[in-house]
Amino acid sequence: MPTATSTDSALETATLGGGCFWCLEAIFSRLRGVVSVESGYSGGHVADPDYATVCTGDSGYAEVVRIRFDPELIRYGDLLEVFFAIHDPTTPDRQGHDVGSQYRSVIHTHGAAQERSAREAIAALDAAQSFPAPIVTQVQPAERFYPAEEEHRNYYANHPHQGYCLTVVAPKLVKFLRQFAERLK
Repeated sequence: MPTATSTDSALETATLGGGCFWCLEAIFSRLRGVVSVESGYSGGHVADPDYATVCTGDSGYAEVVRIRFDPELIRYGDLLEVFFAIHDPTTPDRQGHDVGSQYRSVIHTHGAAQERSAREAIAALDAAQSFPAPIVTQVQPAERFYPAEEEHRNYYANHPHQGYCLTVVAPKLVKFLRQFAERLK
């Protein structure tokens, strides 16, 4: 739901993939200025993808989140700062034990300004040697977004005691909460 000071037409969209969408959704939904976060699939070549198809790694899709945000409350660059802090952008087609092209680090840009911001953020992080290896995050124009199935929406909120949530999502969330406490809703 938009904030009292924003209208739907004033909102912007960001589409980011950095491993499992359960982690990304749990984190970005807590940021002040983020109106909604939706898990889904983008960047592939199969018609009407579903979780099982995407998990094969052959569909070309990445697990992503589509973020609607109020740019008066949070900048796109702030979203990118969080994005790079919560996943490893140096490992192609993997995040930890999650392996496959569906877990790649990718930024699907909505316009030239987002593309420029994404490329500048990557160049700055690489120049500062912020990571032990070069960033391999793909920057591509946003394509069609397919929402994930209902059981994958708000997954961490609905299943905080599920094994993957306890061992993967929760530690990332704790790190995020420590590092970005001043940006929480």
